[in-house]
Amino acid sequence: MLALLAIATAFASNHIAARVAFDHGASVTTAVAIRSAFTALFLLALMRVRGVSMALPRKTLLRALAIGLLIAFQSFCLYSAVALLPVALGLLAFNTFPMFLALFSWIWTGRRPSGAALVAMPLALVGLALALDVFGKQMNPAGIAWALGAAVTFAVALLGTERGLKDVDGRLRTFLMMSVTALVVLIAGLASDAFAFPRAPAGWAGVALLTVFYAAAITSLFIVLPHLGPANYAVVLNFEPIAALALGWAILGQGVALLQIAGAFIVIGAITLPALRGGR
Repeated sequence: MLALLAIATAFASNHIAARVAFDHGASVTTAVAIRSAFTALFLLALMRVRGVSMALPRKTLLRALAIGLLIAFQSFCLYSAVALLPVALGLLAFNTFPMFLALFSWIWTGRRPSGAALVAMPLALVGLALALDVFGKQMNPAGIAWALGAAVTFAVALLGTERGLKDVDGRLRTFLMMSVTALVVLIAGLASDAFAFPRAPAGWAGVALLTVFYAAAITSLFIVLPHLGPANYAVVLNFEPIAALALGWAILGQGVALLQIAGAFIVIGAITLPALRGGR
């Protein structure tokens, strides 16, 4: 359990570091490109050391590249949300992706979500409305749109991964996705002149830390999760916004109202309970 909480905290720290980088002049394009390229190189080295085969059938490779495009867009959306919203609330909005995944899976396969999931979906939306202060209209609507766009895109990517890449080694799958993300963002950034680098040492520290935290978290996830049930994934999924809330308050001075905190816990509980029931 401590390992899972550490991984969740590392993911949250990655987004806190990203916000520091953005506040000191780095662009979202720069952060996504550097993070993705470094993670891809790290995974490549890890696979070489472990002797993981990189051979894939042509059809499987094309599927992986297509999903990599989705991950590139999701990464850009999520960092854009973090740049505009308090980090914890941006992650909270993004972490509604299990609801979209359940809906898309229902549409695609005809498998009806469980009763617990059907109850959790509207409950999570109510909590999200409170957390994002929709009625008070204090949140940046563009930031909310970016976060929800990331959630929808990630849900589609997960559905495609489950149906087309389930048997591919997780390290190889992630290497391909990170490579595509880095390449796409690099090309798009150069074409649109969207690269901007930090203007202060704190910004460069943010870029370095977001890269290290993300690479460490995603790699550790592949080591730990194969030995655990799906219910434990909810720990990583839902502790990340809590960790980001604490880190955002301590490091960035980002505070939220008590009603927003209550809404955050409603969302977390609504998403966690169906996962826990499914893991029994």
